[in-house]
Amino acid sequence: MKEEEQAETIKEEPEASITEEPETSEEQAETIKEEPEVSIAEEPETSEEQTKTIGKSMKELVEYIAKSITNSPDDVVVTEEESEQGITLKLQVADEDKGRVIGKQGRVAESIRTLLRVKAAKMGTRASLEII
Repeated sequence: MKEEEQAETIKEEPEASITEEPETSEEQAETIKEEPEVSIAEEPETSEEQTKTIGKSMKELVEYIAKSITNSPDDVVVTEEESEQGITLKLQVADEDKGRVIGKQGRVAESIRTLLRVKAAKMGTRASLEII
């Protein structure tokens, strides 16, 4: 009996028409025809206050990395200088930790500089790192 009831419900369901297209209003048709506006990205203007904030976050990044890889994190000092070419961060560590910060063939130093450049690029400025 259950099979008969299922067969009856299947027969009673209306058939869907495949050939029907959805109706679109005139407004929808106009928005489809319009071309999207293309805007050229302008370089963001950085004020002194923004530059200080940018420099602070980059300074914190370098400081965090240096303190993480040195044996004496209390001796890590990062100073920042601003110039026309961007922000220069100077990293000062204990003499026995300079090798750790520089790394074999300068790989660690180059990695820190790469991270710094990425962070600076995202913020619309330039940055360099000096290890003293």
